[in-house]
Amino acid sequence: MSEVFVVPAERRGMELDEFLCLLFPAWNKGFLRREVREGRVLVDGAVALPSTRLRTDQVLLVDIDPESAPRMPLAPKEKVRVLYDGGSWRVVDKPPGLAVEPERWDRDAGSLQGALLRDSIEESGRGAVPGGRGIEARPRLVHRIDKGTSGAVIVAFSIEAERSFRAAFESGGVEKSYLALVEGEHPLADGESEVIDLPIGPDPRRSGRMQVWPDARETGERKRGRKGLPPAKASRTRVEVERRFRGYTLLRCSPLTGRTHQIRVHLAHVGFPLAVDHLYGRRDALLLSAFKSGYRPKPGRPERPLIDRLTLHAESVVIPPMEGVAAERVRISSPLPKDFARVLKQLEKHRKLNR
Repeated sequence: MSEVFVVPAERRGMELDEFLCLLFPAWNKGFLRREVREGRVLVDGAVALPSTRLRTDQVLLVDIDPESAPRMPLAPKEKVRVLYDGGSWRVVDKPPGLAVEPERWDRDAGSLQGALLRDSIEESGRGAVPGGRGIEARPRLVHRIDKGTSGAVIVAFSIEAERSFRAAFESGGVEKSYLALVEGEHPLADGESEVIDLPIGPDPRRSGRMQVWPDARETGERKRGRKGLPPAKASRTRVEVERRFRGYTLLRCSPLTGRTHQIRVHLAHVGFPLAVDHLYGRRDALLLSAFKSGYRPKPGRPERPLIDRLTLHAESVVIPPMEGVAAERVRISSPLPKDFARVLKQLEKHRKLNR
């Protein structure tokens, strides 16, 4: 059954595919673009392109079968915590274990993107068109953190804000700071920092894994590997010591570039992998028995891990002044999650360094 929509004045100049995303927020943008190209969305009775810019009072005839539309899962049930609301953008607190985007291998699993869409639907009182259909603004992810990482994520709610943030990330204007609990006692002196400057590219032996390519530093090229791999890219991470324990170190890491798994790969390569990292480290979980001398779980009961995800937390982001986005420099922090705080408490109790 076809639906008819009239373009309101406040949506004048918006591209057709963007407007459709507001009308049908749970539908995939790529799917909507395909439907437009196949002629299932008419503008004033004529076939249009996804990039067609709309005018006030134009009439859209949408003839899309809802059953054919791949829907984005809107789980989890919990509302996403907003750390800062900048109007056209927000910084939200991603919990550990929640993927930023729907995973290709598990389309029914929840994601941060899906949860943000659900929250936008619930918050939108008037909708994209008169009558309350759709949402006011589609959440747009401008950067990503790993599923097992917790903490601050920036989300844009307008095309202009998205473009501004992408440009700021490209130029290095947005500062990100992570807390990383690693194995080993890092030799870096208090108050000093170092920059790990090593190119990162795909691991030819294992899909989805990255690695350092040391000999790619000068040429920008990768070693010979599996055909079709993209080249290694320059990657830089600033590291400083936050707290010290016997056998472990809490580091503050600031990625100066934005490569996949950058902090994890760099730390593992220099001999200080995350205390929990199934891909680049030695453990899938951290148990109390690992550092409390003489501790034994109750007979017949398996020991519950203190933490069973990446020991990496996106602790803060700093937003530079950007026209139409932020009038002044803004620093937004994410509190340490309970599991991470629990590990640090036990380390302080059982592995404290007397210095």
